Amino acid sequence: MTDTTSLPHAVLMGDIVQSERALSARALHAAFNMAIDAQNAAHAGALASPLTITLGDEFQGLTRSLSSALPILRALRFRLKAEGIDCRFVLGAVRLQTAVNPERAWNMMGPGLARAREKLQLKTPVTLYRFSLPEAAGTETLLEALGAGMTAIEGDWTDRQRQDIEALLSGLTPKALAARRGVGVHSVYKVRSSGHFDAYDMQWQALEQALGALDAELGMVP
Repeated sequence: MTDTTSLPHAVLMGDIVQSERALSARALHAAFNMAIDAQNAAHAGALASPLTITLGDEFQGLTRSLSSALPILRALRFRLKAEGIDCRFVLGAVRLQTAVNPERAWNMMGPGLARAREKLQLKTPVTLYRFSLPEAAGTETLLEALGAGMTAIEGDWTDRQRQDIEALLSGLTPKALAARRGVGVHSVYKVRSSGHFDAYDMQWQALEQALGALDAELGMVP
C-alpha cells in the first residue's frame, strides 16, 4: 500500500436498489461486474484505489478528487440503467488515517469513509445521488437537492430518451445524433425536450462546478 494519507481523496460508493428482487441473480451479478470492470479500465488514471465490489451488490473506490469521480458515477448510472438496474450512489470527501490500497478498495480507515457508508444506508427513494461532505455541510445539502431533481427526471425517461440524452451529454450534437438514428433533427429535439434535457444538463453542470470548487478548497488533485 502507498502511504498517501496526507492527501485528501474522494470515495465513490454504490449499492444496487432492491437486488434481492432480481429475476436472475446470476445475470445481475454479471452485469454489475462488467460495469465496474469497464469503469476501472476507462478511468484508471483518476482512481487511487479501484472500484471494488465489497458485497455482491455494493462497491466502493477512491478517486484523487471529487470532480474526477463524477464521470465515473454518470457512466455507471447510464450503463446499469440500460440493463434495467438502478443503483444508489454516494460521493464523499475523505481524509484517510491509513495508507491507500492501490490494488483494491479494502482495508482502509478514516472518518470520511464511515460517514459515506452511513449515507449509503439511507435508502430513501427520493434520490439515487447522495453526498458526504463533512467540511462543507451547506454545499452537501444543495448537492443532495440537485441529486433528488436528477433522480426525478431520470425516473420518467423512456429508453429512447435515456439513450438520446446520454448521447447529447457526451457531446454529440442534435444534428449528428439525428443522422446516426436516421431521423429528422426535429425528432431529436422533441425527445430532448420531453426528457427535460436542458434542466438535467444544468444540474450536471452545477454539480461539476461545485465539486471543482470543493476540490480546490480541500486541496485535492484535479
